[in-house]
Amino acid sequence: MHLEHHVSLRSKHTFGMEVTARYFVEAKSHSEVLTLLNYRHMIHMPILFLGEGSNVLFVRDFSGIVIRINSRGIVIRDEDERFVHVTAEAGEPWDDFVALCVANGWAGLENLSLIPGTVGAAPIQNIGAYGTEVGEVIESVLVADISSGKQRRLSQEECAFGYRDSIFKGALKGKVIVLNVTFRLTKTDPNSGSNGLNLAYADLRKELENMGIQEPSISDIREAVCSLRRRKLPDPALTGNAGSFFKNPVVRAEQMARLLDAHPEMPHHDLADGEGKVPAAWLIDRCGWKGFREGDAGVHPHQPLVLVNYGSATGSQIIDLADRIVQSVNETFGISLEREVNVIG
Repeated sequence: MHLEHHVSLRSKHTFGMEVTARYFVEAKSHSEVLTLLNYRHMIHMPILFLGEGSNVLFVRDFSGIVIRINSRGIVIRDEDERFVHVTAEAGEPWDDFVALCVANGWAGLENLSLIPGTVGAAPIQNIGAYGTEVGEVIESVLVADISSGKQRRLSQEECAFGYRDSIFKGALKGKVIVLNVTFRLTKTDPNSGSNGLNLAYADLRKELENMGIQEPSISDIREAVCSLRRRKLPDPALTGNAGSFFKNPVVRAEQMARLLDAHPEMPHHDLADGEGKVPAAWLIDRCGWKGFREGDAGVHPHQPLVLVNYGSATGSQIIDLADRIVQSVNETFGISLEREVNVIG
């Protein structure tokens, strides 16, 4: 491992802000992560674990040590006629792992294709797209305690997965680092139509129909999802962003009824007990923010859920824009939007 001083983080997070870290080091294995955890007790400065930086926003330089998790490795732990249990190291690029699973006919992750980030970040955020959440197919997560370096494996139940949520954003936030993740995936023929695939999302079904596919395989679903994401979402390599900046809000039954009376055209997904999930993108669009730009900070013209850095925007400018959007939606609809992106600084 090589400890670097005063390192630019612009290329190490997808928002692309020009910020620096006082120290930067890359960990390429379990043992290196544990070594760095032990080293942590010898220093007195902040520490930040980073994967591909696809869900963070830096508002200032980082005055401590940034540890980039770049451990690699994918192993089949167990399998039978129906299922395969696959463990991937935390530093594996997420979409490369999804592509490998689809190529092998292991179903369960195809709807999550082309999401930026690493395997280790997936359970923290409980990433989701097109009707699927990763927590549904995670069997366990191996973590290391940051204070002691001790390892333990958390079951799916112990991870307490919720909508864009997990124990890693709650009780264990800042206390553990993910080392690897084990998935329980279903065996299929990757190129043949299969029962049980998740086609609940209307846009996905429409995309498959446009492709002329009536009985999609997991390969077809991956292709459709990639097509949708490329068409609707900005490429972080070209335009700085961290994907969805806000969560889709869950609205209680009484407020849901009032909103639908006032806005019968409002799209929503019915939940238990009359609650509903409302697309944050629709709310932001209705408040007139879609395509808004002020300097190099803006709202994407095709997906208002995505805030973008067109080149030289600062983290503070993005936060200011986000706060104005939150206020606007709250004043118009009485709904408080929550951030998905982790703000650093």
